Amino acid sequence: MEDRLSYARDRQLSYTEFLELLLEDEASNRKGNSYKKRHNKAKFPYHKSLEEFDYNFQPSIDRKLINDCATCQFVSEKKNLVFIGNPGTGKTHLSIGIGLKALLKGYKVLFTSVGEMLQNLHFSKADNSFYQKLRYYLSFDLLILDELGFKKLPNYSADDFFEVISKRYENGSLIITSNKNFDQWGDIFSDNVLSSAIIDRVVHHSIVIKINGQSYRRKNLKRKEGKNK
Repeated sequence: MEDRLSYARDRQLSYTEFLELLLEDEASNRKGNSYKKRHNKAKFPYHKSLEEFDYNFQPSIDRKLINDCATCQFVSEKKNLVFIGNPGTGKTHLSIGIGLKALLKGYKVLFTSVGEMLQNLHFSKADNSFYQKLRYYLSFDLLILDELGFKKLPNYSADDFFEVISKRYENGSLIITSNKNFDQWGDIFSDNVLSSAIIDRVVHHSIVIKINGQSYRRKNLKRKEGKNK
């Protein structure tokens, strides 16, 4: 307040102008606090912006398409985004980067691995809080599900995963990262019929981005090995 009073005196602001300045400060503070709260609730494992992404290392990725996704129009339209590619090719980085853009636009975002979400849903059945936990995963404008297919899921998981996908269908957006093509999803869920139903709902109204490239982790490992020689 003292800084603002000094600012107003130095510039000889009227009472009305001073009040408008204070209201602008209050609005800015509220916006900043809202972003911080939503960022904490998003549970990103680390900060990875789109500006940091090395497109030169992954030339198969259409940069313009990623920039279009970064506008978050797909979130406003309740569409989905699916990244498919080998481990280490930047799927998680891109999903976090787009998630951060969504936060800046005022959307509620949650990042979770598929395994963690399904484990939480399964454990919630023990104390009859399953539907409460399900509503939690449905409450976000954008739900980012990471690492689908990195390991085979228990048989009970397919039903819970379908529950989330079907309830969010045309009601909220998803970003899914997977190292498996759609024709391999039946192996993930051990149920080809349910897998087809899941794919049908995910792919409808979705943007699918396939990444054909090398692993960033191997690139960084080779760089470290080169320095140690």
